[in-house]
Amino acid sequence: MNVAAVPSTVPSVNVLTRAANPDPNQLTDDERQVVRALQRKDAEVRRHERAHSAAGGPYAGLPVFEFQRGPDGKLYAVSGEVSIDVSEERDPRATIAKMEIVIRAALAPAQPSAQDRAVAAQAKQIKAEAEQELKAQQADDQRAARERQEQQSGIVPASEMSKAIAAYGRTASVANDIAETAFLSISA
Repeated sequence: MNVAAVPSTVPSVNVLTRAANPDPNQLTDDERQVVRALQRKDAEVRRHERAHSAAGGPYAGLPVFEFQRGPDGKLYAVSGEVSIDVSEERDPRATIAKMEIVIRAALAPAQPSAQDRAVAAQAKQIKAEAEQELKAQQADDQRAARERQEQQSGIVPASEMSKAIAAYGRTASVANDIAETAFLSISA
């Protein structure tokens, strides 16, 4: 989950000329403005990535940051990312639970980035597929349980009954055709 690189709101300053001078009292007004902008960006980036990491639980990695040296000689986080596992689990229920956490993690920051929203959308799609798989499994389980119960009680299972009714219908239709043919030959 990336955060955009340093925005144009952070004024650029020739950092190399001041890197050896860490005394904030000797910075120019422009350099102090850059330091304040970098401090705000650093706090924002760290807060954003911590939100992902905390909400992602076991599926999120630790934040990784890119830094920029300010005119005061200090390093400031200007972008970052948190890796998150969006792979499916073996069981659809586990996949659904995992994707709910991934979605929360992706959207955890106050202002999710486009990349954050893309990860959330991917997790929503995986979750929807797992829900469909779970519904199909549940339907199969219910059908199998109903058939076992019908067999144990001596009732012909519904699936077998529908086959029998279809076969009876075909037999009855043939018998009707034979009876009509016989009636027509007798009447003629």
